[in-house]
Amino acid sequence: MTEENKKKPNPIDIHVGSRIRLRRNMLGMSQEKLGENLGITFQQIQKYEKGTNRVGASRLQAIASILGVPVAFFFEDAPGQEAAAGRGFSEDASMAFAVEFCGSPEGLQLNRAFVKIADVKVRRRIIDLVKSLAADDLD
Repeated sequence: MTEENKKKPNPIDIHVGSRIRLRRNMLGMSQEKLGENLGITFQQIQKYEKGTNRVGASRLQAIASILGVPVAFFFEDAPGQEAAAGRGFSEDASMAFAVEFCGSPEGLQLNRAFVKIADVKVRRRIIDLVKSLAADDLD
């Protein structure tokens, strides 16, 4: 391995880190809180999320447990995977778009607010409103 490659994070490590960040943000959890639960510093969480440091298997299992997802969640849509066959929840490009949106600041805010609405009928009306405002038919 050349010196240049040693300093460049592996694409899989970057992907796993971005999925950790996505799920942590979806839960509204800070880097400090995740680090606290793991017994490590928030700086270490930052390094994991950037892909600078690799996450070991036992640590990834602990992170999955804390964040309430299976370990496989962190590898969905990873670079170099084969086409959609057998990839669990990540079955097509629309799912990748949804994951990307949920990781955006607007998507996170919308999701957090939406799940706090207890009345199913109100949530259905909000979905209908958003569909009516959208340029494309979402059905």
